[in-house]
Amino acid sequence: MQLYNTASHHKDEFTPQNPQEVTMYCCGPTVYNYAHIGNLRTYIFEDLLARTIRLHYPLKHVMNVTDVGHLVSDQDSGEDKMEVATQREGKSAWDIAKFYEEKFWADYDSLHCTRPTVVCRATQHIKEMIALVKKLEEKGYTYRTSDGIYYDTSKFDRYDALVGHARISGLQGGARVEMSDEKRNPTDFALWKFSPTDKKRQMEWDSPWGVGFPGWHIECSAMAMKYLGDTLDIHCGGIDHVTIHHTNEIAQSEAATGKKYVNYWVHGEFLILRSGKMSKSAGTFVTVQTLRDKGYEPLAYRYLCLTAHYRTQLEFTFESLDSAVKSLENLRALCRQAKAAANGAVQDSPAAQAWKAKFSAAMEDDLNAPRALAVAWETARSAELSAAEKVAVLQFADSILALDLFKEKQTAPVEIPPAVQDLLAARAAARAAKDYKKSDELRSEIAKLGYQVKDTPQGQKAEKI
Repeated sequence: MQLYNTASHHKDEFTPQNPQEVTMYCCGPTVYNYAHIGNLRTYIFEDLLARTIRLHYPLKHVMNVTDVGHLVSDQDSGEDKMEVATQREGKSAWDIAKFYEEKFWADYDSLHCTRPTVVCRATQHIKEMIALVKKLEEKGYTYRTSDGIYYDTSKFDRYDALVGHARISGLQGGARVEMSDEKRNPTDFALWKFSPTDKKRQMEWDSPWGVGFPGWHIECSAMAMKYLGDTLDIHCGGIDHVTIHHTNEIAQSEAATGKKYVNYWVHGEFLILRSGKMSKSAGTFVTVQTLRDKGYEPLAYRYLCLTAHYRTQLEFTFESLDSAVKSLENLRALCRQAKAAANGAVQDSPAAQAWKAKFSAAMEDDLNAPRALAVAWETARSAELSAAEKVAVLQFADSILALDLFKEKQTAPVEIPPAVQDLLAARAAARAAKDYKKSDELRSEIAKLGYQVKDTPQGQKAEKI
């Protein structure tokens, strides 16, 4: 299996540390608002990766839930996103975290993403974060300012490991942050933030340095290493995490352990609108519920995501989603046709195995989902394979694509106009009174409005003529 490694800047052969258990950590949601479909594109590619790895190895997949410590800016200033949400909605931070986490998992499940092996919440791992900060302090990597404990990036000589010297030089020049009087270097970042003295935060804890809360970056390192050890096989996330969040994870983790933190860094590109990047702060975001409200099946969005490689930007439009709806239904129709023709048979013949290998080769080439999807189409249309062989290949493909390829076509329910509903109610009353003449007259009136009435054991039923 080949994976593009952000750290090496090329595709590398994937070799796990322990073939008995591959370790993978994925940055999870900050639960202060709904996840938008751009966020969820990242989880879809991570799900493809998890499913593909499981073809060969057992996988321990860990994802965090950030319910404290994620500030609204990268400058270690401003308010915690959770605290901002409490002001916006008038609820406690704990209630907000619970509500939006539940909504996240509902969206995640609707896209057929496989749940992680371990889900870890930041607020439940404060002890581990404090211990990691203490270890960094003991090794001389920290310093204190008026608002928190900071990591001194000048003391870590591999700070440019993920992004390269040129990009770090740009950050040092002030592109990332405004240099404060107390920060020693522009790239230094907060490990522990002190609570403000003029008000009480909803989420704060005692620490050796004073009452406060953890920085966002320390959370992931503490939880990843707690569940997966000092060195991870794979760490995933969005491309926006490379320059700051994941660079800082490397710095603090490797400084604390003296070991390489991650062997393979895998990042997904943005989903964009024509107006630019999808963003919660700018108010330009679409949710899974938005899609549902417009009548779209969430898996149509998953199909759309599979049409572009995870390392390329994907532009979202409702026109492209409409195209995905049609393509998915056409592919499902071919799959249903093969299943019906096979009459319950599944033939995993040498020919079927060859097509399965072709599909696997596409996924194992840095998750080339567009090519794998093309193999599924080629299978469904193939004149070389029997129906039973097609079913064998397409069931295997769907174990990775997770598009519910054999789903029966859903007939949209007929929406009965209010005028017809009133006539139906009157007819039901007439029949109950055994006034069959009136019942027949009402049936005729309903027919004039374009609907026919059928009497069934469950009651009368109207259908459009």
